Amino acid sequence: MKAKYETITLMEKGYPVKYFGQPVRRFCQTLDLKDDPELIERYKRVHSKEESWPEIRAGIREVGILEMEIYILGNRLFMIVETPLDFDWDSAMARLATLPRQQEWEDFVALFQASKPGASSAEKWQMMERMFYLYD
Repeated sequence: MKAKYETITLMEKGYPVKYFGQPVRRFCQTLDLKDDPELIERYKRVHSKEESWPEIRAGIREVGILEMEIYILGNRLFMIVETPLDFDWDSAMARLATLPRQQEWEDFVALFQASKPGASSAEKWQMMERMFYLYD
């Protein structure tokens, strides 16, 4: 029960944000998992520090992504990606798809995701539109 308590405390306090020493661009995406509690728990585990594939994390950084976070509520995922201002999403995703183990990872996580078989990451994760900010 301690782990759940610690998670709730983090959610209530908020998550720290990295400082990159430069302005960044933020991309926000969403994806649904299959509505199966056992699959969802397994999906969370395979994304943990201990079980996530190092080649996938390395590839994400190799294409220029500074930070990537995934949040979950029920079976709905929300991903935040932070990049340098000159980051080109389409070319980075095309390059990422060619990196070691990337297709193997996509095929594996597709078992958990409510998406078409064989869909690429770019087809599964849908970009979200920002509809509000504090209007500086």
